[in-house]
Amino acid sequence: MNRHWIWLLALLVIAAMSTTWWATQLPSASTPGPAANIAAPHWVEETQCQGCHTTAFADWQGSHHQLAMQPATEQTVLGDFSGQQIDTDTESHLFLGQDDALVIRTPGADGQSADFKVAYTFGLEPLQQYLLEMPGGRVQAHGMAWDTQQQAWFHLYQDQTVDHHSPLHWTGAVQNANFMCIECHATDFQRNYDAATDSFASRWQAPGVGCQSCHGPASGHLTWAENHSASKPEQHNNSKGFSANPSIAPTAEVEVCARCHSRRAPLDDGYQHSNALMDDFLPSILSADLYEVDGKIKDEVFEYGSFKQSKMHAAGVACSDCHNPHSGELRALGNGVCTQCHNGNAQPIRAAIDGSGLQAKDYDSPAHHHHPNGSAGAQCINCHMPGKLYMTNDLRHDHSFTSPNPAQALELGHSDACLGCHQQVEPAELVAQYLAQYPDAEPRDGGYAQDLSAARDGEPGAAAALNRQLAREDQPAIRVATLISELPRYPSLAALQQLANALQHADPSVRVAAANSLPALASETQLAELLAPLASDPVRAVRLAVAWQLAQLSAQTKSGLTTWPTLQAEYEQVQNKLLERADAHFNLAMLYQLSGREDRVEAALREALERDSAFFPAVIMQAQWQEQYFRLPQVGLGILHKALKAHPGEASLQHALGMTLVRQGKLAEALPAFTQAHQLAPNNPDYAYVLAIALHDSGEPGQARELLRQQLAADPANRQLRLALVSYLGGQDAQEARMLMEQLREQNPDDPAVAGR
Repeated sequence: MNRHWIWLLALLVIAAMSTTWWATQLPSASTPGPAANIAAPHWVEETQCQGCHTTAFADWQGSHHQLAMQPATEQTVLGDFSGQQIDTDTESHLFLGQDDALVIRTPGADGQSADFKVAYTFGLEPLQQYLLEMPGGRVQAHGMAWDTQQQAWFHLYQDQTVDHHSPLHWTGAVQNANFMCIECHATDFQRNYDAATDSFASRWQAPGVGCQSCHGPASGHLTWAENHSASKPEQHNNSKGFSANPSIAPTAEVEVCARCHSRRAPLDDGYQHSNALMDDFLPSILSADLYEVDGKIKDEVFEYGSFKQSKMHAAGVACSDCHNPHSGELRALGNGVCTQCHNGNAQPIRAAIDGSGLQAKDYDSPAHHHHPNGSAGAQCINCHMPGKLYMTNDLRHDHSFTSPNPAQALELGHSDACLGCHQQVEPAELVAQYLAQYPDAEPRDGGYAQDLSAARDGEPGAAAALNRQLAREDQPAIRVATLISELPRYPSLAALQQLANALQHADPSVRVAAANSLPALASETQLAELLAPLASDPVRAVRLAVAWQLAQLSAQTKSGLTTWPTLQAEYEQVQNKLLERADAHFNLAMLYQLSGREDRVEAALREALERDSAFFPAVIMQAQWQEQYFRLPQVGLGILHKALKAHPGEASLQHALGMTLVRQGKLAEALPAFTQAHQLAPNNPDYAYVLAIALHDSGEPGQARELLRQQLAADPANRQLRLALVSYLGGQDAQEARMLMEQLREQNPDDPAVAGR
């Protein structure tokens, strides 16, 4: 599947920030209380469910959930396996029926074509994918998929030069369905990876998303149903025998769906239904690479992140208010699903939904949508849930429920429903029409998009914009977490206090963001004292974030933390649950280095590279370890040169080569590597910063200054680039230096570099 893997736990810091802007009186922080642990019952055969739940079971039959994964047979496979050959930009693929099996003759991991058996299907429409059997219990998702609408084969990564060297190749780690995919396509899936043999013994109760995937193991429910009667009111409890019942509260239901309908990293092998979402997964925040600045979907992020920032979520709307949870279909046709609540009565469909924001009016009319009835513009989803294609032909709708605003879209550079539909109209004319219809239009998000854009672009008042949004009591937690992650760009005592306060936030995503942002602003002593109370946080994702940040403190500081051994053990335990991934072995190598277990670092790095030879953080750390721990600098250089021969276009390897040469006193030899790294990744500010230093120290201060000017023009919020340029200007141009510092003052008047001056 086209799930781009995000670094495990989002806690890795390849180059830790070591500068502390100030030391001052420590802000206070407290910790939420611990949560109770509920033992889970066992799984049962799901055919028992239909005896009582006939309607739900009938709805589920034939649904995308039921048929999410099926054994590959002539009946379940929709693609053409009659001998058709498809040539992509790099490879040829032949689809065959052979000895009562379906096979794809396709290049394997060595680049040689061979026949691979199709074991399972994934999905129904608009595309169907195929999982191929591989040695070691591996099941891999092939890059060729069947378009059920066009009745044709297509490649998910067409024209991206995907061959057996590419990390996107079907034989690679990111296409391993045991880890990346099956959990959300089967019921009670366990990866069961054995690191000693590098093999899987994966198991599941049934292919497809069944009753217990959402409701949890049902043995307790069967007991409850057997004992339940009208004469026994004590049996009428909310849980109905489940360890967690998604029908109890909208939040619980949304988190059940979010286990699969979110961009997240796993924290275990599977999940417990009695757990909170962030005990088993780490969902992404609204980072610039994943979401547009107004919160709409950009990368493949599914629905949870969008929905959690919506007014619908804030009002208590749950997924099942719009979707039949068993069939997956909408509750009503067309606009009818929206007019369940948005109608002339202004009454929500459930009493638990906060309807105070509803207006009593006819939304399904030209008076509201300004389009002819029955037209595309009259459909609620086209304006408030614009769609985007993923996996080539899979249209998915945004769930943040924004309102069109073409004027803001043009100003901030995000997409917009009006601009997207009316591409034949000049944008200025479209904005004029919009303003004529909505002369008093104000941003529906309280200025969130404008202020976040100002912060990311380093505009005047950027720090104040962040503070303004963080001060709002109605700000959705996922947006608070996103804003918190921007605070390190604008250091101040107030920002440090903001982070300290955020460590106490009720939502764990905010506490994680605060823990990850704190090292940029706090001294080591402050960091230890602020984070130590969260060692007993009730949510595992928070404890893991705290563990990683504390791991980077000095041994002396950690020795004074009584909770550190427990945190370290839990962090290590999580990595050991994920050893099929290079990321986990790399995390362990980092932890071993930071915890005085140097004898285990090299083996962990070897394991990481055996899982994925192109996992570049491990390649770089292995080279550095040879150089710095074993005192074998030439061996380290050899590792980097070998990796660059295989991956000449990898900027991180070029940068690492340059740094290695600098440590050996070979600045002249390092300069071409730094230059190459910058050319390969021109938007990476760290590569530009290091290249500028190298140019300056090589006797080319003019080139260094010009590079910093260019980079700062593209990234005005980058404080490091700005201060470096000021430093290198020296007496060359005092006026430019003053202007740069005045711009910094306008961005953040409390910045320690300008405060009091």
